Amino acid sequence: QVQLVESGGGLVQVGGSHQLSCAASGTIRSIHNMGWYRQAPGKERELVAHLISTGSTNYADSVKGRFTISRDNAKNTLYLQMNSLKVEDTAVYYCTMTLIGGGLTYALAYWGQGTQVTVSS
Repeated sequence: QVQLVESGGGLVQVGGSHQLSCAASGTIRSIHNMGWYRQAPGKERELVAHLISTGSTNYADSVKGRFTISRDNAKNTLYLQMNSLKVEDTAVYYCTMTLIGGGLTYALAYWGQGTQVTVSS
């Protein structure tokens, strides 16, 4: 059984920095695509940052230059470093990984439970 466990949410002041983590547990053979999404109250879930197995990344325009997505392959962990935070970054952040694991021979997309990030002025 594969699970993604997020950590690092909390209350941050405008202009501050914060890091989110997402650790995959269980029997994992390979991880392909990884990403962070967020959902603000009354809004649809949106892509924040995406990282594929080749190392290529892409970011939402709203976070380019401020957020950095990275991974630790040895720990099966995904990170999101958030700098210069704005009030509009307030949202529940979700991590996702497309991976082969849990005894399966094909890839599935897994999601974390979500972690709240609140940016206050």
